[in-house]
Amino acid sequence: MGLVQSYIMFGFSRLKKPLFTLWLLTSLLAFSCAAPAPASIPEPTPSPVSLEPLATQTPFQPQSGSSLDPYLALITPQAAPTFTPYPTKYVQPQDVSIPVDSSSPSESGLVAYNPLTGLPVADPAFMQRRPLAIKIGNSPDYVRPQSGLTLADVVYEYYIEWGDTRFIGVFWSNADQAERVGPVRSGRYFDEQIVRMYHSFLFFKGADPRELDHFNSLEISERFVTLGFGNCPPYFMGPYKRDSYNNVFFNAAKWQACAERRGYDNLPATLAGGFFSEETPQSPAIVTRIFNFYSEYNYSYWQYDAENRNYVRYQESKDLVSFRKVEVYQPLFDDYTKQPVTAENVVVLLVPYIFTNQNQAEDEVYNPSLIDYGSAYVFRDGLALPARWYRTSIDQPILLTDLSGMPIYLRPGQTFYQVMGVTSNQIQEGADWRFEFKTP
Repeated sequence: MGLVQSYIMFGFSRLKKPLFTLWLLTSLLAFSCAAPAPASIPEPTPSPVSLEPLATQTPFQPQSGSSLDPYLALITPQAAPTFTPYPTKYVQPQDVSIPVDSSSPSESGLVAYNPLTGLPVADPAFMQRRPLAIKIGNSPDYVRPQSGLTLADVVYEYYIEWGDTRFIGVFWSNADQAERVGPVRSGRYFDEQIVRMYHSFLFFKGADPRELDHFNSLEISERFVTLGFGNCPPYFMGPYKRDSYNNVFFNAAKWQACAERRGYDNLPATLAGGFFSEETPQSPAIVTRIFNFYSEYNYSYWQYDAENRNYVRYQESKDLVSFRKVEVYQPLFDDYTKQPVTAENVVVLLVPYIFTNQNQAEDEVYNPSLIDYGSAYVFRDGLALPARWYRTSIDQPILLTDLSGMPIYLRPGQTFYQVMGVTSNQIQEGADWRFEFKTP
């Protein structure tokens, strides 16, 4: 209903006919005498966004009040939401990705693709079992270089407490090659989201009693596999001269046989295929380095390598508390594969870091809330793409879209997610982008 029509309906219902006639003539005279809008500023008309085959508006559309200016402080303070264990509203994906054929190319004549990396699969047998999510330490400094990071399909890094971060790698296609992954460290609330999204097992070394009780209360608690005695699960002491607490590793290659022997539910998961393309996207933002400053104890950056079209990880070698006041970095290597840690895609996710109850704020028992939707930045091919992430289903990986709601295509290969707080700072200095972690 138009504005004038609304006024007329309002007039008929609230005014007597003579008075309304006088009011209507006065209103029309006012409209006719109003100055016309300047010809150089056309009336804004929103461009229609086609999301075929999505026929109706979904959360993939820009949210109310959002800005389409990618350089306009997308990272703004937000009130920390109250904790909810699941998304407040489920939105089921409607053919948002192409199903992946997991049969052998020799049988079907089709090429199978890994939905987590977009890469063709030589042996699709791994797709007939669950992915493995493994907790990997990043502090203290002497646990570096870690083992197995280069073999993960997807890696998340998030803040745990007291200035430290931790990795959780999702191993699927290369699990049979990952004979030493770690050092394995303790679980956190956030890990539940990874287990649900990827239908994975979680391998970790204990947890805070509050978090461990939560894991044990879940209907999927069988998939949370902590350190035990014997060689099944296949945890073992590493080859390093260090304290035993930071010297526990996991042999992912032995898990399949162990799962069969112990009777674990290792049925294949149906994972929504991501969006991948070799084609370089269009973006005016050229980015050479992506800094992720979590604290004075833990900071890093990704350097774009144009020749290999990927990002190389550099980690702090000196903290800013005990040592010098200048950031010092060195390349991060995988001590098992002897390869540098790289990623074809780096995605910065902005999520609320919340507490499940107020008492947990005293000792920083955080629960990063990867629920519903939020802002993000996707970095690929040396470019920055302002984005939004959506948790459209509790048991599927997140969906990344541009600000108009269209899916973003990642470069085929490994994706590394940096989980930052919604109140974090973003600083741009030429081709360097810097994210400084902040919590409410």
